[in-house]
Amino acid sequence: MEIFQIMLFIFLIVCAISVSFSKNLLNSIIIFMSYSLIMSIIWILLESPDLAITEAAVGAGITSILFFVTLKKIHAMVELDKEKDCSEREGGAK
Repeated sequence: MEIFQIMLFIFLIVCAISVSFSKNLLNSIIIFMSYSLIMSIIWILLESPDLAITEAAVGAGITSILFFVTLKKIHAMVELDKEKDCSEREGGAK
């Protein structure tokens, strides 16, 4: 069980570092969701189920939904789709 906890802590550190270096906002939100889910698992392993439920509900649930709605409102997700389509067209034309 101790090896599993160490793996979770390492993955938690990797998520924290990778979200700070990610340039894509959608990827950052997904990494943040995985960070929150890992934290909720760690809270369960530390025998604190109340914090685990709160972390899962607020960190991975509500906050992530608010981030997705914000991306949609500022049209960041639409711009990502347009950039992807443009890059595919340029790649196909060459």
